[in-house]
Amino acid sequence: MTTSLTPEQQQFFHENAYLIGLSPVFTPGEMAVHNQELAKLAALLEPGESYKDIREWHETSLWLFEIVTNPKILDLVEGILGPDFYLWASNFFVKEPRTHDTVGWHQDAYYWPMSPHHSVTVWLAFTDVDEENGAMKIVPGSHNGGVIEHQRNDPGKTGSVLTLELASGTFAAASAVSLCLRTGRVSMHDDRAVHSSQANRSDRRRAGLAIRYSGTDVKNDLSVNPHFKAFLMRGTDRYHHNPEGVAPTERFGRPQFKPVSIEEAGKI
Repeated sequence: MTTSLTPEQQQFFHENAYLIGLSPVFTPGEMAVHNQELAKLAALLEPGESYKDIREWHETSLWLFEIVTNPKILDLVEGILGPDFYLWASNFFVKEPRTHDTVGWHQDAYYWPMSPHHSVTVWLAFTDVDEENGAMKIVPGSHNGGVIEHQRNDPGKTGSVLTLELASGTFAAASAVSLCLRTGRVSMHDDRAVHSSQANRSDRRRAGLAIRYSGTDVKNDLSVNPHFKAFLMRGTDRYHHNPEGVAPTERFGRPQFKPVSIEEAGKI
């Protein structure tokens, strides 16, 4: 199996549901270029849209597809999911300086119409990320309790971009750790990990790309997410649960349809 994770790192992830302290995927110079390219991609947004609407654009933008299929990232993913896995989602999380938006405590698996739970998110820092500008916080070992029921909230009152969140007292918030990253580095977390992020209190931008991978045994419910595409990254797909994606050829492009935002829609 091709992986750049040590046995100790693999064990830590499986016990704690997250991993940081990994070798850089991109150099600062490479990330400077990527941030310039991101601006070109963002130029395709329509009036009223924002970075959060750049969802699954790896399906139509070769620049983004090359990032999410970078061998250094795939080596890390293979160390968690094993030799057979696919890519299925990517989206940007950008917090401009002095903005108040937060992401409430939640589990990705509660939103995603996918089973079984065998998925990992790689979060690539496009800027330096720390507690002051809203780094992700995660509760170690929170995946061991399974998927917890979420409750609907009022984003206008809470400031959270999510419509469904975990109720206070259903998880050990006091034990949360901040996933601080330098640009070009990544963190990884399990789809059942309880996590959140606070507002950006700094004068610096906070930007990152979340990339979602799943083992080939994971099936998506097409009645909820009908545009779902699985891009086999490594190994063999012995299950054929999901529609296959085709790599893009255009440097910058946006999907003709607007992908379903499971996080925003909540459970219907």
